[in-house]
Parts: sequence; C-alpha cells; structure tokens
Amino acid sequence: MTETPRLRYRLITGPDDASFCERISALLAEGYRLHGSPSITANGGRVIAAQAVVLDED
Repeated sequence: MTETPRLRYRLITGPDDASFCERISALLAEGYRLHGSPSITANGGRVIAAQAVVLDED
C-alpha cells in the first residue's frame, strides 16, 4: 500500500463546533500551520467556519 502525500495547502470547513476545532488541532499536531484568519458565515441557523492550513516544505 502506497502512502498518499500530504497536501501543502488545505481549506478546512464545517460547522463551528468542537469537532471543527478538533480537526484543526489534529492538523496542527501533524505539522500544519494556520494560514490567514478564519472565516465564519451563517447558513440558516448554523454557523459555518473555514480555516486554511499550510504545510511548509522540509
């Protein structure tokens, strides 16, 4: 089984809840860093967050 290379840029989106924060925290633990400010919008009654993360070259 071949290992899939990690993407250098990712945009993470989802409901603004603990699960979203856990996803971002896990990526930070893997070596990604935040890129720019988070964005937040409302979709009906739900708040949706987006955060870009980048992985620096070794």
